[in-house]
Amino acid sequence: MSDLRLPGDPALRAEASAWFETLRDRLCAVLEAIEDEQTGPLSDRPPGRFERTAWDRAGGGGGVMAVMKGRVFEKVGVNVSTVWGELSEPFRGEVPGASPDDGRFWASGVSLVAHTHSPLAPAVHMNTRHIATAAMAWFGGGADLNPPLPVAEDTAAFHAALRDCCGRHPCGDYPRFREWADDYFFIRHRGVARGVGGIFYDYIDADGASFAFTRDVGETFRAIYPDLVRRRMAKPWTDEERERQLVYRGRYAEFNLVYDRGTRFGLMTGGDADAILMSLPPEAKWP
Repeated sequence: MSDLRLPGDPALRAEASAWFETLRDRLCAVLEAIEDEQTGPLSDRPPGRFERTAWDRAGGGGGVMAVMKGRVFEKVGVNVSTVWGELSEPFRGEVPGASPDDGRFWASGVSLVAHTHSPLAPAVHMNTRHIATAAMAWFGGGADLNPPLPVAEDTAAFHAALRDCCGRHPCGDYPRFREWADDYFFIRHRGVARGVGGIFYDYIDADGASFAFTRDVGETFRAIYPDLVRRRMAKPWTDEERERQLVYRGRYAEFNLVYDRGTRFGLMTGGDADAILMSLPPEAKWP
């Protein structure tokens, strides 16, 4: 890794990058276990397994895209990347800590997006990241639940897990992070929320405490989301429910293409396009 002499602790950057890879492996393992457990619809198909594809970034760094298409998950991706170099001049004004004459940056993170076959089992997004620019270094991330057909008890369980996670850490401000998620994951041209919310946080000063919180967000997600899928995955669904799921996915795709900052950051920093657009659903409809 190039020595960019950025703010923050280089050892913490290395530790964070390694943790994101560890979390990726643990997430892949639990999602493959769910594929093995399916006894409901599509259980006559073989269980899915992740396929990993490595990519290199011309300006520095790279990542690995892991995608699975199985009998529970129509498409799920878990990506990790660690990249560094210089932000393009037009993009520097959009990234905190960068300046017109100094576009140095380093970024590492893990991102998961899952789309299930069943419209009764929720889609989901989770991302945690560590970023450093010329003037600052921070952690960010969060998770939000995206069920086509929301179930109140699942929504409550998801939020309760995240609230408890925040409560374990001094920097974990659940009311603020929940409101931040509601504001961020909103499809403004439709006037509707993308899903039922979660937490979103950013620009938390990079130190041991914020890293501990970021790890806990990942661990909390790894525990609660598989539980929610297991509650619903064996139940049969109707053609009408599937139709509602496909239309919902169209709105999900609109958000990711129009508003998502992670999509823009990846594309503007020369990341792998397939890995960045992994979040898009495999099939969607517009009315």
